[in-house]
Amino acid sequence: MRHVTIKADTAFTKGRIDDRIYGSFVEHMGRVVYTGIYEPSHKTADENGFRGDVLQKVRQMGVTAVRYPGGNFVSNYDWRDGIGPVEKRPRKRDLAWKSIETNEVGLDEFMKWADAAEVAPIYAVNLGTKGIEEALAVLEYCNMETGTYYSNLRAANGHEKPYGIKTWCLGNEMDGDWQIGHKTAEEYGRIAYETGKAMKILDPSIELVACGSSMSTNPTFGDWEQTVLEHCYPCLDYISLHQYYGGQEKGTAEFLAQSLDMERYIETVLNICDYVRVKKKMSHKINICFDEWGVWSMSDVQVQKSVEDAPWQTAPAISEQIYTMEDALLFASMLMNFIKRADRVKIACQSLLTNISSCIMTEKDGGVWVQPVYYPFALMAQYAHGVTLDTRYTGDTYACSTFETVPCVDHVLVYDGQKHEVTAFFVNRMEESAEATVSLQGMEPEAVLKSIALFHEDKKATNQKEHGCVTPVELENVSCSGNEISVELVPLSFQMVQIRLK
Repeated sequence: MRHVTIKADTAFTKGRIDDRIYGSFVEHMGRVVYTGIYEPSHKTADENGFRGDVLQKVRQMGVTAVRYPGGNFVSNYDWRDGIGPVEKRPRKRDLAWKSIETNEVGLDEFMKWADAAEVAPIYAVNLGTKGIEEALAVLEYCNMETGTYYSNLRAANGHEKPYGIKTWCLGNEMDGDWQIGHKTAEEYGRIAYETGKAMKILDPSIELVACGSSMSTNPTFGDWEQTVLEHCYPCLDYISLHQYYGGQEKGTAEFLAQSLDMERYIETVLNICDYVRVKKKMSHKINICFDEWGVWSMSDVQVQKSVEDAPWQTAPAISEQIYTMEDALLFASMLMNFIKRADRVKIACQSLLTNISSCIMTEKDGGVWVQPVYYPFALMAQYAHGVTLDTRYTGDTYACSTFETVPCVDHVLVYDGQKHEVTAFFVNRMEESAEATVSLQGMEPEAVLKSIALFHEDKKATNQKEHGCVTPVELENVSCSGNEISVELVPLSFQMVQIRLK
């Protein structure tokens, strides 16, 4: 058995958790929208065509915000195609995924869905093939009182009251040469600044997110952030980061260590943000909107083949990845990273919500089921609220090819002062048990309220055939003595422990 010790004190905190880190992402890609969230013929569909069974899972998952409409899709998308009478909307070829977009679902439909799902919308504008005029038009349509062209158009389409969308993304992955309208950092920085400046003149209440790097291994990473920020800093509130991790073939230890790369990624970008802030003598801090993240279980070659094998179809079943118990552990550590840096990571969007790299899977005309990754998200979304405690870890570590020192147990602790509770989250990266002793300085545990773990004897187990194969269970594996709690962690497990304090 491995042994680790974690020390925490409510006097030392990292930051208050913004509930928007429990966000997700809906893109017009594959079956994310059509037969994902929207299927009018489904037996559970509501009056707007949205699947009620999916809406229920989204609410149970605890999703707080959803980014829309893309993703790569947005860089060749004209939002005007998705408004007005559905029967008059054009069918278009989407270049990002080589599919046919019917435009049956557009901005107004998404806003109805967001209301039903009880999530805050995050809207991305097209800075690939479009620009300032398009961004101002959609902002007016969404946020302005009636009396001008686009606000009147919204009212004519049945929505008198402005939507009041707060958070706006200035394009998507513009650093990537796969993006339609890909730009250099200089080109993107200029157009993003001019677009953002104009948008804030029209609506000063909005928050703006500029594109950061689309992955930590992009050759322009670092240089891209600095250049973009030097152009855009005055009008920005956030810079976005994207990251997916695969590499399951490297073995469990190497695979799970990748969350340390994500930690380093976040720290590096924050350092660049603060450097530019000082250089430009700005007063406000720019925080991180990690608006695409997840585990990737298919190679890029496989994804591209699935696109090429079904070109110009409507909602083809592409890139429908099936997650394992092992994948859920890395997924949990990735989400825990946002909680660890709650002081500066304020928004995050798990990618995607349904059917592609998703938590929720649907069957056309059939049922809905959830993948193992669903559960760490749902547990943290429900129980990780308050402030993140600044902890100190001592104990067993291991080495791999990318990091010399990997903690055997990943962890984060959250303190809720109103409820007088501490909730600890753990990922045991090892294929053996681990004893985690948590020393709560200045606090005295009174009772263990919940001890919930996710694990399976087969780390490659999935929920594809047996939908309840990998699900959380309650355990009695926590003991309290004085100001310490001791948890015996199951091999390769995710665990949540909720403690009431005296």
